[in-house]
Amino acid sequence: MNTLKVGIASREKYRKRTMAIARGEYVPGKGEPEVWFESLQSLSQVLSDQNRDLLRLIIQTHPKSLNELAVRSGRATSNLSRTLRTMERYGLVELEEGPNRQLVPKVNYSGVALEMSFQS
Repeated sequence: MNTLKVGIASREKYRKRTMAIARGEYVPGKGEPEVWFESLQSLSQVLSDQNRDLLRLIIQTHPKSLNELAVRSGRATSNLSRTLRTMERYGLVELEEGPNRQLVPKVNYSGVALEMSFQS
């Protein structure tokens, strides 16, 4: 598995970057972050100890549904669903439709690397 690169950028900086990409004025480099957070605080909330344990559990056990993951993790399905939806918005988890329309969580990387610049 590969490592997911994440970066920190203000909302305005991220918006400008996205618009430049859409206009064809900027092409992201191969090694650039694929996922962006607005602050270290938002990164630490999404990748809390409990959520990193959840990612590890998904990688190790390959659950076939959210219900199966809830049983294995000891977390309520409703709470788990909200957490995974947030992680999905950041590209940290994929939720695929499985048998009987059940959502199947997938993690396609083995770790996260943070890239952060102190330049503007």
